[in-house]
Amino acid sequence: MPAKYRVGVIGHTGRGDYGHGLDIVWLQLPNVEIVGVADPDEKGRAEAAKRLAAPQAFADYRKLLDETKPDIVSICPRFLDKHCEMVLAAADRGIHVYMEKPLCRTLEEADQMVAACDKNDIKLAIAHQTRYSSKLQVIRDLIHDGKIGRVLELRGRGKEDQRGGGEDLWVLGSHIMNLMHTFGGEPNWCFASVEQDGQPVTKEHVGEGSEGIGPLAGDTVRAMYGMPDGVTAYFGSHRDAGSSPTRFGLQILGSKGIIEILSGYLSESYLMPDSSWSAGRNRAKPIKISSAGAGNPEPLSGDNYTGNVVACRDLIDAIEQDRLPECNILEGRMTVEMIEAVFASHLAGGPVTIPLKTRKNPLALSG
Repeated sequence: MPAKYRVGVIGHTGRGDYGHGLDIVWLQLPNVEIVGVADPDEKGRAEAAKRLAAPQAFADYRKLLDETKPDIVSICPRFLDKHCEMVLAAADRGIHVYMEKPLCRTLEEADQMVAACDKNDIKLAIAHQTRYSSKLQVIRDLIHDGKIGRVLELRGRGKEDQRGGGEDLWVLGSHIMNLMHTFGGEPNWCFASVEQDGQPVTKEHVGEGSEGIGPLAGDTVRAMYGMPDGVTAYFGSHRDAGSSPTRFGLQILGSKGIIEILSGYLSESYLMPDSSWSAGRNRAKPIKISSAGAGNPEPLSGDNYTGNVVACRDLIDAIEQDRLPECNILEGRMTVEMIEAVFASHLAGGPVTIPLKTRKNPLALSG
């Protein structure tokens, strides 16, 4: 293995920028050397090169890949429209990838990306920082040990700010879908409805989504998924319905209690050992979950930027051990599948089977 991994950074100032710290994370790793940065925006490119102490800067990311020959590339922009072509370019050159979520715009793109990474033995990790929290293993153990009994439901919500509905589902719901998949397995079906101003979404409501999402519609989303072992998962988002404290996270509801996971690397998580699921009738106070166990003080510190550091260390370990990263391209595709299934079910007027037969954006086909 190389003494230092050569890393290239791709950003796009004004179009997703550098994501949530996917550029500066590499400065925290001792076995990494940043060899270059690419950004079509001249001012943004100069600022990024200075910020990262990058020896070379390019307007075209392909030149970055060809001339610096990195071992890993960080695909930072939040905008989705170039994710697929960037991953394909990296995979064809044998370059591993750390990238901003969501994976891409459509299942058709996701399938191409999976095939390219498989063909070239590329490890791809996605920046779902919550997935890298040590708390998740504690939560798995609590569930395995029967602390909430039999798991019956998963309930997730987005931030429900001005992006509430379809955009919230894509941009922030991707975190929740990934957690649902982590704890519930791969869904078998989806039954969903999407509304705009109280009316069912039709082709007249479809427009171009922000952040390069592609065709998008809806200010209200209600989705239900059939999970393995008889578990049902739910996701909802209503525009401008968010409040403080936030509901952005996932609840795991069992026959004897609830576990709540807020989105974020070390965000708060709780165990409520009460089968009534009712705060008003709750006989036991919620128990805070830390990476050291339920009821124990949190020994770690950090935020989502720390989560990026842990994720990138895991990616390097995955390369060296020839295994999938913790949050990998297959999980990224399933997240896109769960999102696309919402619109496919709404347009079908009933449940749809997962995996979806149609791999294009359902809203692009609605007209």
